[in-house]
Amino acid sequence: MSTSAGWDHPRTSLYTDHYELTMLQASLHSGAAHRRSVFEAFARRLPDGRRYGIVGGTGRLLEGIADFRFGEAELDFLGRTGVVNQDTLDYLANYRFSGDIWGYPEGEAYFPNSPILIVESTFAEACMLETYVLSVLNHDSAIASAASRMITAAGGRPCIEMGSRRTHEESAAAAARAAVIAGFHSTSNLEAGIRYGIKTVGTAAHSFTLLHDTERDAFEAQIASLGVGTSLLVDTYDVETAVRAAVELAGPKLGGVRLDSGDLVAQASWVRQLLDQLGNEHTRIMVTSDLDEFAIAALQSAPVDSYGVGTSLVTGSGAPTASMVYKLVSRTDDAGDFVSVAKAAKNKTSMGGRKYALRKLNERGIATQEIVGIGHRPEDDGNDRPLLQQFVKNGELLPGWTGPEGVVRARQRHADTMAELPPVVNRLQRGEPAIPTLYEEN
Repeated sequence: MSTSAGWDHPRTSLYTDHYELTMLQASLHSGAAHRRSVFEAFARRLPDGRRYGIVGGTGRLLEGIADFRFGEAELDFLGRTGVVNQDTLDYLANYRFSGDIWGYPEGEAYFPNSPILIVESTFAEACMLETYVLSVLNHDSAIASAASRMITAAGGRPCIEMGSRRTHEESAAAAARAAVIAGFHSTSNLEAGIRYGIKTVGTAAHSFTLLHDTERDAFEAQIASLGVGTSLLVDTYDVETAVRAAVELAGPKLGGVRLDSGDLVAQASWVRQLLDQLGNEHTRIMVTSDLDEFAIAALQSAPVDSYGVGTSLVTGSGAPTASMVYKLVSRTDDAGDFVSVAKAAKNKTSMGGRKYALRKLNERGIATQEIVGIGHRPEDDGNDRPLLQQFVKNGELLPGWTGPEGVVRARQRHADTMAELPPVVNRLQRGEPAIPTLYEEN
């Protein structure tokens, strides 16, 4: 299995839990490890009050599965620490995922119990992926879902991802990728830029102003180096004084000013008036400072041109995980026939059987239901949309889902799916899922 990713990333085989290897060892001992199995990743519910979720991380996941191998260092660690026995080490030395993976395309909306990812292989191959699948999809889908709400609240104004300093360094690049998939214009994270071809932006922080003897000296240096189209941070000291100095130094072609504190609605309004009075009608106003979708919505009436979003975005805006689970839903018996299996514990029930999914559309092309067929494909009325796409076939990654190409494709999928969903998804108020999920059984 090969990947088109344009960057070097580490083996992912130990991004997993100890118990997956003990299950492997025990199933190898019983002989059940090689039974054909179907695992499914899904969320039993959306975060409290959310009306939809957005799938994020699929491209990253596929890249990681391509490198899910056990080299000398990994095998030495597992043997030296007694995690598994020699027979299991021998199996792992030759591990390579050889099955099929289907799922909702990245950027697609999902709802409770949507079969977001389906992994078909032997039990041994598929069970090993549980933690890695959930770690990637739960993180990136949480970020993409929050980003989508922020984009909706922004009403067409650009949003910039700026949360790298508020999360783990690897999470930062992943969050930037997920945000751009959900409609963000760009990121401040350079690692995301080189990995995924995402546009990066940035100018200066307050420390740059404080470094210089005067604010005017700082502005002069920035303009001289970056050009008059740069954006100047104008709230280190007195905003009005800073705006006047910025306009005096850069003239009417000053690219923008950034506000990072205070009453942003009121401040943006009078800064816009001041810029216009000084002849800078085209100088843009960017606001930052702990924004979330609700703060962005409150700024709709203000003359703001763009938003920089950090902490709330990279933490999922109150929902840091998508709460997805990865469950065995079907496997072969001793005769080689597939049988449905499912957990039946209270509050954690799941529906057994291999799933197929369809989004029911009305005559105007608006989604009305999520139809999940168990063991069969739901009937298409003629204008409905199948949701599952194949990503991996016989262990080989199919083209178009990873790298910069995958990001572009996922971004378009997000735009298309949002246009297809009912208008209720534009509301930030708490509510039920925008469309219901219905099951069809044989």
